[in-house]
Amino acid sequence: KVSLLHFSIRSSRQTMANLSNTNPNGGDHDHDHDNNDGGSTAIDLLRDSLSPQSQQNPSTLLPKAPLFYQQSQQEAATSLFTDSEILAPMVRASTTPLRILALSHGASLVYSEEMVDRSIFPTERVLNESLGTIDYVHPKHKFSLKVQKRMEKEPDNPDGKILLRIDPLKERGKFVYQMGTGEGHLALEAAEKVYRDADGIDVNMGCPKKFSVSGGMGSALLSDPKRACDIISTLSRNIPKPISAKIRLLDDTDPRPTIEFAKSLIASGATAIAVHGRIVGDESHIPARWETLVEVVRQLKQSESVPVIVNGDLYTRADINELKRRSGCDGIMLARPALYNVSLFRRGDVRSNGNNSKNGANNQRIDSAFENEIPLPKFQSQYHEGYYGYNSPLLLPRSTMIQEYIAQCVRYKAHPKNAKYVVCEMMNIRRAPTERAPFLNMNYPGGQTIADICKCRTLDDLVKVWDVRWIIPMPDASAVTEIGSGDTKDIQITCDVVDSNSTGAEIFTTPCNNSNSDHDNGGVLEDIHNYDDRYFLDPDKFRKERSEAVDAAFSSTAWTKSQKSEALRVQEDEKKIDDKGHMAKRKKLMND
Repeated sequence: KVSLLHFSIRSSRQTMANLSNTNPNGGDHDHDHDNNDGGSTAIDLLRDSLSPQSQQNPSTLLPKAPLFYQQSQQEAATSLFTDSEILAPMVRASTTPLRILALSHGASLVYSEEMVDRSIFPTERVLNESLGTIDYVHPKHKFSLKVQKRMEKEPDNPDGKILLRIDPLKERGKFVYQMGTGEGHLALEAAEKVYRDADGIDVNMGCPKKFSVSGGMGSALLSDPKRACDIISTLSRNIPKPISAKIRLLDDTDPRPTIEFAKSLIASGATAIAVHGRIVGDESHIPARWETLVEVVRQLKQSESVPVIVNGDLYTRADINELKRRSGCDGIMLARPALYNVSLFRRGDVRSNGNNSKNGANNQRIDSAFENEIPLPKFQSQYHEGYYGYNSPLLLPRSTMIQEYIAQCVRYKAHPKNAKYVVCEMMNIRRAPTERAPFLNMNYPGGQTIADICKCRTLDDLVKVWDVRWIIPMPDASAVTEIGSGDTKDIQITCDVVDSNSTGAEIFTTPCNNSNSDHDNGGVLEDIHNYDDRYFLDPDKFRKERSEAVDAAFSSTAWTKSQKSEALRVQEDEKKIDDKGHMAKRKKLMND
């Protein structure tokens, strides 16, 4: 497999040390020579990234571009997606901190969260030298006066709203921008804005959420192949990067509709396809339909040469190995399992094939015959033991993953509301398949609970609750983030990421700068956080309140007929999943 970074033979620790601690006389502190100029600092690299690069105008400072930039779109996609393990696009979750955390634990590619095409139009591309990132910022002056007034009270958005933050030194060659779009010309305008900072453009054709479907995006495209193909064709003809699509199964048992739809996208120029193993309407507590998914991938690989990625309920390495082997897919994608434990990306010893005692009796041999295998539904529901199982020695403690995530949030100055949301998702199993829930450990050594997290209002609060006692250095040693809780002032921490031979290896923590209380901003943050708090603390009551709000809206003449129809549809969808037996079982599992 082609290395995506020319200096990736070094460990990430060495690379960060070399970038962070440049000798003022020129050259690195160690004497291992790169192709970069010796006197280049990380900030120089970022400044250089502001100028669009091409084969005719190559960068002299940034790491050497991956070889697939010199290839055709399809060759590039094959290099990018073959044998890939990908962090899936998740709204509010797949932002910089989680993407970088996933890459640090073995993910080969990361997707942005789905971003609606129009949302990127008003943004400005800004070099953030203090963080070492490229930011796409929606300037404050482009918002309405009402919104501007509210933003003034929010400490995290003083100059505008950050739509996208990319770390080019960490994500170069590994970042795919996903958009939600319903029209080819809008998709092209959005892609033209960001493609120079991305290694691929993906179109979301699977999201069933209201915000996506109501705009003709997401899963709405599954029933409109003509429009879906036009979007792919428009992007493929105009954007010199791999163009992919993430779709769902179109039928629960028959693979043919999904295969036909995927083939039409490929014929229109799609260079890779990711397939989620559920149909529209399937809730997350319903197991992914692996049997249909396997047939879709098998048949696609028989006739098509583009990479095919699978997604859905891959909670263990045993799951990953089994679905790879049975389907012949080119890669896998993790969403909720990555939130449960992002160290699931750690592959371990690839030579292990499940044929010895350490791998457990439930792990099938990679070369076993199909006719002798456990049926997939049974495989999904059983407990996986041993080396690739639920308690695999490859996995790091979940509490450590949450602490690392919070540290990354401080490093990249994530919005406290989003950081808190992701931590709550990491800590609960409310959206895991019911059959998997008993195997997912929800205990934490520090006794942290969802209620503890819901009381947090700042990153500093999260740091304190989870006792985060390390920092992640900035690309420039002079701009290292300092973090800590109010009760841990002046604690000395030695950062083992920084070269011990350089100065500045000892970092002192101070309270975060974003520890403004809710009383200091007119209650704006309190309102923002309360919505998520109710969502996690009592999901049944939260759903009931939303249903009551919809009922009340029907008595108002202010709503149009179409608005009432859409609200009724959403209400009915939510009632479908309000299975009292299922929810009672889920509550018991969570309490246990």
